[in-house]
Amino acid sequence: MRKQPNRLTEGGRIDRASPLDFTFDGRRYLGYQGDSLASALLANGVSLVGRSFKYHRPRGVYSAGVEEPNALVALRSGARHEPNVQATMAPLYDGLESHSQNAWPSLAFDAMAVNGLFSPIFGAGFYYKTFMGPTRKAWMLYEHFIRKAAGMGRPTDKPDPDRYEKGHLFCDLLVVGGGPAGLSAAIAAARSGARVVLAEQDQVLGGSLLNEPLGAPSDEWLAEQLAEIDALPNLRVMTRTTVFGAYDNHNFGLLEHVGDDRPEPEAHQPRQRFWYLQAKGAVIATGAIERPLVFSNNDLPGVMLASAGRAYLNRYGVLPGRSVLVFTNNDSAYLSARDLAGAGAQVTVVDARAEVPGPLQEICAAKGIELRKGEVVTKAKGGRQVTGAVLSAYDPQSGAGPTKTIVTCDLLLVAGGWNPTVHLLSQRGNKPVWNETAAAFVPGPMPSGYRAAGAVTGDWTATHAAAQGAGQGRKAAEALGFSGGEGVSVLVGDPLEGWAAPLLPLWQVKPGMKKAFLDLQHDVSTSDVDLAHREGFVSVEHMKRYTTLGMAADQGRLSNVNALAILAGLRDEPIPEVGTTTFRPPFSPVTIGALAGQETGQHFRPLRRTSMHDWHEARGAKFIDAGLWHRAHYYPQPGEDLDAAYRRETKKVRETVGIVDVSTLGKIDVQGPDAGEFLNRLYVNGFGKLPVGKARYGVMLRVDGIVLDDGTTSRLSETHYFMTTTTANAARVLVDMEFLLQTQWTDLKVQVTSVTDQWQGLACAGPLSRKLLSGVVEGIDFSNEGLPHMGVAEGRVGDIPVRIMRLSFSGEMAYEVYARSGHAEAVWEAVVAAGEQYDAVLYGLEALGALRIEKGHVAGQELDGRTTMDDLGLSKMASTKKRYWGQVLAGREGLTDPERPKLVGLEPLDAKARLKSGSLLFAEKAEKFGHGEGHITAVTYSPVLGHYFALGLLSHGPERHGEVIEAHDPLRGQVQRLKVVSPHMYDPKGERLDV
Repeated sequence: MRKQPNRLTEGGRIDRASPLDFTFDGRRYLGYQGDSLASALLANGVSLVGRSFKYHRPRGVYSAGVEEPNALVALRSGARHEPNVQATMAPLYDGLESHSQNAWPSLAFDAMAVNGLFSPIFGAGFYYKTFMGPTRKAWMLYEHFIRKAAGMGRPTDKPDPDRYEKGHLFCDLLVVGGGPAGLSAAIAAARSGARVVLAEQDQVLGGSLLNEPLGAPSDEWLAEQLAEIDALPNLRVMTRTTVFGAYDNHNFGLLEHVGDDRPEPEAHQPRQRFWYLQAKGAVIATGAIERPLVFSNNDLPGVMLASAGRAYLNRYGVLPGRSVLVFTNNDSAYLSARDLAGAGAQVTVVDARAEVPGPLQEICAAKGIELRKGEVVTKAKGGRQVTGAVLSAYDPQSGAGPTKTIVTCDLLLVAGGWNPTVHLLSQRGNKPVWNETAAAFVPGPMPSGYRAAGAVTGDWTATHAAAQGAGQGRKAAEALGFSGGEGVSVLVGDPLEGWAAPLLPLWQVKPGMKKAFLDLQHDVSTSDVDLAHREGFVSVEHMKRYTTLGMAADQGRLSNVNALAILAGLRDEPIPEVGTTTFRPPFSPVTIGALAGQETGQHFRPLRRTSMHDWHEARGAKFIDAGLWHRAHYYPQPGEDLDAAYRRETKKVRETVGIVDVSTLGKIDVQGPDAGEFLNRLYVNGFGKLPVGKARYGVMLRVDGIVLDDGTTSRLSETHYFMTTTTANAARVLVDMEFLLQTQWTDLKVQVTSVTDQWQGLACAGPLSRKLLSGVVEGIDFSNEGLPHMGVAEGRVGDIPVRIMRLSFSGEMAYEVYARSGHAEAVWEAVVAAGEQYDAVLYGLEALGALRIEKGHVAGQELDGRTTMDDLGLSKMASTKKRYWGQVLAGREGLTDPERPKLVGLEPLDAKARLKSGSLLFAEKAEKFGHGEGHITAVTYSPVLGHYFALGLLSHGPERHGEVIEAHDPLRGQVQRLKVVSPHMYDPKGERLDV
């Protein structure tokens, strides 16, 4: 068995009977079940695990949890390669493949470490100041090299083979944190009958209790709580699950690491799952994170948080150093010193305080720990590993003294106090308040429905945390209408827990400092904060962005308070006056895959098909995506491509009759006694007096006066209307209608309902369309008198009720036939069969577009969210006798500017020229620069004309009919001469509507 030089022969909460093989940078190592990648690396004597962002300084494991700034590694390889994983949070598994990052050509010899030599010029904001010139285009040269140097890890460019899921959870109470406070709160609330979810980001429950020596009194209490949790059916435990975001109305975002503990997830198992959780209340028991101490070279491998040293020792059975120096300003570090000395390490405690409580001195004497009071570490010594420290006498008023002592060590533990993990509460607007006793920010007044318990409140005692958690869990349940959560057992904590003497605030050790780092990941030093202050970035938010402090993986967990205190000193203001930066979701990184879930590839958006989709597919239709819909594009005959097929279909519709599936049109049912008045306000033209049995074309505006959509609305009865919209804008129109009814016109008694999926439709267009339908539809008089243009009637196809509207998008006499979705295919087949005697043609979306372009009807390309009624030649429709939505802002100066591009038709002077949609339009002799005077919106080949024809938007367009202009396609390098004509090229008088 391969040797693990730093692994203890006994102790820890790992399973030594389950050895695990893993690799780091291609070298094989051994660990155990229960290890993290970080603990396994330390057990194997690996101290150098990465390089820092800016200076590429050597970095080692610094913490044992989610606060880790240094040990960011890449896991797995190939398509499953995942960069920037905190080794402290990566569970070890057999076959784990890990790699260091941000180093070239190797981790031990990183060529980019030369950046450290230039650190005086790489201070805060040097990008902004260095790469501004000498010319405006200089950035284009610099950018390539800067981007290559930027970033930490490198993502894979291969498709992710794993699956991710989303889920929804509902509970009465969410408890965040599985330490003594969270366990007690969850049990107390669950005992009362409340549905409780307990979320813990670690692999197992226990929190700080897992860092106690194996066999400690707290182990018995923890075992009792875990047994009761197993017996409570209304308590759901979610380990390896991070609550990363707290949102309105007690909604939370959770990330569950389901299959990250193996090379590949098991069959049918996702790698990660993103949970939307809706709770009625929450208890935040997120604990606290130990704060670093800041001195020169405090980033060397072997410098570690004191709490992390204790965690690796007691939880993982790893002795991370044999000659240990503990630098502290508070009582909590003595727990680590005691346990490490008990494991055989030679320990020295350097305490900045001149007075140390008697019980702590007694522990030091009993364990053989050297205690140096009233001294500080001014500098860590070493290269790729800490080898010693420089000590100086310390006075709180004058700082570190000139006398220096060098102490050798291979592990330097730092303990600067504790920062409550207030991030989730801060996301809900809770402003942290400064606690002088704890020298930390603690939660302010609780948001409604929230409670806090444990170390997050600024109480560092596990016994108190358990009692407080039980009380808050019971109160939270009572507030939700439950009762009876009494009797949670008392936790007996470590005799040394809690503070007998106050912390001595120590934000930085100044004398002799070169680089003293606040944000270890981004190489942000105390000198960067000094520079930001000198250059005027005195707001904490400005300082953060100028220096990049507290960004990325750190999120202010380790760097924030020290930096704020230093800035407060520079501003000569109290720390509370300086304030804190704003904590925002996510608390810790969330993969894009988890956010996407299964909404990838064809599932990225819902794919919608009409009821006749299978029928079209069986007849050889070629499909195209139109928004969310999969629509028949064209129906090729043997040897036909797209161009040949749609030209044939278009010509046939003009000559005989064609049938097209229009089920994708938005369909909205509008009912109520005020439905007519509502539509009258919604459309620019009048609808209040629309007769029953009639349809009308209408245009509606956005609130800013821009055209939103057009379509037809039919009146089926006095209080019942049937609206159709364009395919693309169906959802937006419905949303606007609901918005107006709920916020603007709340007095109207109207109900709107989307029935797009309930009704399927076909259009029958062409000079023979009347004959075709009259032979298949019963109960309707299809004569001009019985069913005139824009008339509406109801009939039957066999026994199937249908709704018929005589209206045209093609310019030919045409009808739209609607049937319930379950019967639509039968109606379609009946109409197609009846059309055989008239040589009817099936036509798709391409031919439909060609027909409307020939006729000059506007559609999605013209309704692009930038055009007004006047731009589209529709302004005469607007009523002058009523008010309508968007009317006021439609009269703005910018929207009535006569220079605005307006709808025109465009014919090529060269009959063989193929026009390109999007081409820019210029006057023939104008300078070809910028965006021109307009652009081509839609192009088709016109069988009627025998050449291409286009619609476009051109400044002063209607006044320029007959003028020759130029269309420039800069992407293809094409220039074509065009003649400006009326957009209504085909049947401008509408005579073919009644053939």
